[in-house]
Amino acid sequence: MKLLAATNRYYLALAAVLFAVGSGALYVGVNHVLRHEVGEQLAVRRHEIEQQVRAGRPLPEPPFESGLDVRAGPQPLGFSDMLLRDTLEHESVPHRQLTFVVRPAAGPPVWVTVRKSLVETDDLVRVILTTMLGVLAALLGGAALLNRWLAGRLWAPFQHTLGALRSYDLQQHQPLALPTPAIAEFAELNLALTHLSQRLVADYENLREFTANAAHETQTPLAIMQAQLEQLLQLPALEHDPAAAPLLAELYGATRRLSRLHQALGLLSRIENRQFAAAAPVRLNELLAEKSQQLGPLLEARGLALHLRAPAGPVVHMHPGLADSLVHNLLHNAIKHNEPGGDVTAVLTSNYLEISNPGANPGGDPARFFERFRKHRATADSPGLGLSIVQQIGAYYGFGVSYTFEPVGRRHVLRVQFAPPPAP
Repeated sequence: MKLLAATNRYYLALAAVLFAVGSGALYVGVNHVLRHEVGEQLAVRRHEIEQQVRAGRPLPEPPFESGLDVRAGPQPLGFSDMLLRDTLEHESVPHRQLTFVVRPAAGPPVWVTVRKSLVETDDLVRVILTTMLGVLAALLGGAALLNRWLAGRLWAPFQHTLGALRSYDLQQHQPLALPTPAIAEFAELNLALTHLSQRLVADYENLREFTANAAHETQTPLAIMQAQLEQLLQLPALEHDPAAAPLLAELYGATRRLSRLHQALGLLSRIENRQFAAAAPVRLNELLAEKSQQLGPLLEARGLALHLRAPAGPVVHMHPGLADSLVHNLLHNAIKHNEPGGDVTAVLTSNYLEISNPGANPGGDPARFFERFRKHRATADSPGLGLSIVQQIGAYYGFGVSYTFEPVGRRHVLRVQFAPPPAP
């Protein structure tokens, strides 16, 4: 919900309450005033009749004066309300009446009732209420429209700032360039965001420089160590020292694992820093065939069969190096966690790439399998970063990466979803 809509909701709720209370109070007040006015008119008429009787003049005759009733018998005194039938309109009409006693100079007392119709009063109340409510409704509607118009103008700097944040790319190596609006709060916000973006750019540059330096400074010693260990393993003197050869072989394997770990961490760092901006159309079916051929000796050594169902159509736009790493890690993971004599099945469609292989149920939370240094076996030779790299590449391009275990057939299934699945 937008801030303006939320604010207007409270304004409208308060206005509705005040509208209802004010309308009721207005009706009661106007009705009371008009009824009091009718009562005063009846009192004036009573005074006129009493003056007329005291002057010795006869009482007005009812047939010749409307709103007058003279009776010889006792009647309830004072003001009262009643309904009288209108023979012309065929409806009951509200009246207010005043009954009092008049004592003529000659003759017994009589009870005189003067009355006045309240139809004009009700009509007047209705007109006043309708007019006032119309004015209030017009004021409320005008206030809402004015508020919306003012909000559009007053919030324009905020919308501009929001648009700048949405389009901001840290890889441009430039801080945000935000104007200084006239509204103090928005000016303070823009200033804080500008300072924040400056710190982000500086930290990003420092991180990139550190990553590049660390990769360069550690890769060279590792390469030298591997080359020297390879030379040591080829020395004829090792044939006369059987205890040294296994130690050197183990040390050589450790340096190779360290080199692979270094490469994997470097790749993850570059992905997280979004240093793979270039994208090109990649035919995944051709890439799958190429990686399958490269991994052929490993598949053959482990006695695994490869089933590849990849039509020629699917093309994704991504960095070729990341596409290669994505497919390689998926296939290598399926080979590494396979059963003897098992298979690796790769299914490619226009919406997803799915790699599956048989294996035991690992249990646990599937989301934890994508954690860094997560290994199926504690003694595994792999650094445990393959699925983390797959997940990071998927997040980089907005692909969905999921893992499931199918009890029927005991198969591990890794799926990379290129597009949202169709609605059921």
